Amino acid sequence: MWHQLEPVYASLYFAPEAFEEAKALGYDVGSRWPGYFAYRGAPLGAAGPELVTATFHSFSPHMVAEYVPAAWETAGPGTVLAARLRAVDRILRGFLGDAVTGPEMTEAAGLARTAAESADMAARPLAAANRELPWPKEPHLALWQAMSVLREHRGDGHLAALLAAGLDGCETLVSFAAIGAVPVENFAGRGWSEEEWAAAQDRLFERGWVDADGHATDLGRKGREDIERLTDELAAAPWRALGAERCERFARLLHPAVAAVFESGILPPQPTLGIATVRAPGPR
Repeated sequence: MWHQLEPVYASLYFAPEAFEEAKALGYDVGSRWPGYFAYRGAPLGAAGPELVTATFHSFSPHMVAEYVPAAWETAGPGTVLAARLRAVDRILRGFLGDAVTGPEMTEAAGLARTAAESADMAARPLAAANRELPWPKEPHLALWQAMSVLREHRGDGHLAALLAAGLDGCETLVSFAAIGAVPVENFAGRGWSEEEWAAAQDRLFERGWVDADGHATDLGRKGREDIERLTDELAAAPWRALGAERCERFARLLHPAVAAVFESGILPPQPTLGIATVRAPGPR
């Protein structure tokens, strides 16, 4: 289910419509980060850099401080949230056309909201902040909001799994790159210096997670597998509440949007999302 949700959710951070809405608010769109921190952080309110660093986890605190709290000086969280919904509206209409008002969209939104509302929000700050927002009346916007709740629910659980494994923000990226999931250079945007990256790699070497060249050892691969397994377990409750039959139905209803995102080419070929973007995964 995560593979069905993530591409559509992530389109907000890559689609030109989202950049246009951010630019209209006054954000610099020379890179995606000013809009990213504003769009993703706005449900938390006028959050400071320490809170954003804690909830986003893998970004350098120095990088976060470049964009937060400056994001709220450009536009307040409420204004950003309104722009976020306008961007999502334009993105999904561009992908799906008239289908955004069809009965299948209404059904998909209902299933997604059922799953989102069944999720336990204990220790899930980003998920809770998104679920606390008013539900949009339009089905395609309600669908995206439910997906954002479910995505952040999984993400909050992923951070718990990383903490249980003893990984800090930089070590998280180093260990992920070490298994070959994403090239090291793709993490340059997270703001860690070469010295910080090397120090994190040294710490993982001392733990036996990477070898002298920075490649994952068997222990490191097992550690990452354990993290992903625990992440899945912590994310499973909303889908168990929905049930296998309705999950299958939801995946089929969502597939046109997932396919449209992949076919648009807006996602990078080797993203840091933890999913493949070469082609859309079909419903199972």
